[in-house]
Amino acid sequence: MIYELREYTAVPGRLPALIRRFNEHALKLLAKHGMELVFISLTEFGRNTVNQVVYVLRFDSYDDLERKWAALLADPEWIEAKRLSEVDGPIVASLERRILTPTPFA
Repeated sequence: MIYELREYTAVPGRLPALIRRFNEHALKLLAKHGMELVFISLTEFGRNTVNQVVYVLRFDSYDDLERKWAALLADPEWIEAKRLSEVDGPIVASLERRILTPTPFA
């Protein structure tokens, strides 16, 4: 079992568009492609506290992660949702991701 932590920093002023894309498209597509959402949040303290969406996904293995992301990113529904959400310009300034593995002390 592995976890992927993803941190999306929105272009200034575009956080509502990013949240809308998650609510209207991305969360459904994650489920459609068998991605288990463990947690999703806006940041409250620290860098980008008013401009960041953070979430964690659980996967069986790194191969499972790679296969599911490849399928989602190639999905015509995702491609169209991304295109439409960026008609007024980009909404994601940066994306940071980390792969986490449980440890014996967890």
